[in-house]
Amino acid sequence: MALQHTFGELRSQLAKRIIGQEKLVDRLLISLLADGHLLVEGAPGLAKTTAIKALADHLEGDFHRIQFTPDLLPSDVTGSEIYRAETGQFEFQHGPIFHNLVLADEINRAPAKVQSALLEAMGERQVSVGMRTFPLDRLFMVMATQNPIEQEGTYPLPEAQLDRFLMHVVIDYPSAEAEKAILHLARNDYRHGQVAAEVRLTADQVFEARYEVSDIYMSEPVEQYLLALVLATRDPSSVDPELARWTAFGASPRGTIALDRCARAMAWLEGRDYVSPDDVRNIAFDVLRHRILLTFEAEAEGMTADAIIQRLIDRVPVTA
Repeated sequence: MALQHTFGELRSQLAKRIIGQEKLVDRLLISLLADGHLLVEGAPGLAKTTAIKALADHLEGDFHRIQFTPDLLPSDVTGSEIYRAETGQFEFQHGPIFHNLVLADEINRAPAKVQSALLEAMGERQVSVGMRTFPLDRLFMVMATQNPIEQEGTYPLPEAQLDRFLMHVVIDYPSAEAEKAILHLARNDYRHGQVAAEVRLTADQVFEARYEVSDIYMSEPVEQYLLALVLATRDPSSVDPELARWTAFGASPRGTIALDRCARAMAWLEGRDYVSPDDVRNIAFDVLRHRILLTFEAEAEGMTADAIIQRLIDRVPVTA
C-alpha cells in the first residue's frame, strides 16, 4: 500500500508538469511498472520529450536522449571499440544506450540498420560488440517518439522492432482548459524556474513495485478473456468474418505477455489488488495496435488497427 501511495503521488506530480496528457503519464508509469518500452506518436509540441525527462527527474537513475537522424550509425547508439595506442589493445567505449532511461527521439528518421541496433538492447537487455557481450543496467527503459505528420525522410519501423515495444501510445492535442493551464505553467517556469521533484524513487522501490504488480490477482475468466482477445487478432474470422479481410497478421505471444503485465500494472496503479475485464479493455488498444498488421484491402478502405481492436472488444465475451 505504501508503494501504491508513492506512485500515486508521483502520478499527481507528473500530471502537474505534463498538463492535458494524463494518458501519456499513466502509460509511462505502466511501462515502468511492467518493465517494458514505450513508443509514443503525436504531433510536435505535445510534451513527449518533456514527459520522459520529467519521469527521469523523479528516479534515481541516469537519462540520455538520442536524436535519431538519417546519418546516425549503429555504433552511435551502442558504442564501439576504440584502439588505444598506449596499451596496444581495443577498448569498448559505451554508447548512450547504457543509461537507465533512454529517449529515442524521432526514431523513424533513422534507417532500419540503426533502428535494429536497439533490438538486442530492448529484447535481451544486452549489447554485443565483436566477441563480447555487455549487459545493460537492470533498470532500463526506452521511450521512442515518432511524428505522424512529417513523413519526408522517415523510415517505417520494422515489425520486429515494433513488437519489442510494450505499448504504442497515440496522443492528441490537449483541451482548451488544459492549454490555458499549460500557458500559465510556462509563464511561471520562465519567471521562477521549474519546481524540484518532491518524489524520487530508488531502483529498489521500482523493483519492489514490479513484484507487487506481478502478484496482482487475475481470475480465470479474466485470463481467458485476455487470451481470447489476443487469439482473435490472429483468427479474427472466428468472431467476425469481415475482419479476416482486413487482418494480415495478429499479435505475437509477446503481445499476450505485454497485455497481461500492463493490465496488472493498471490495476495496481488504480489502487486495486485484482485485475478486471475493464483493465484489459482499456489497455488493449495501446498494447495491440502496433502488433496488428493490416492488409492492403483494409488500408484501401480506410480501416485502422484501432477500429479492428474495437470490433474485437465488442464481439469477444467475458465468460463467467
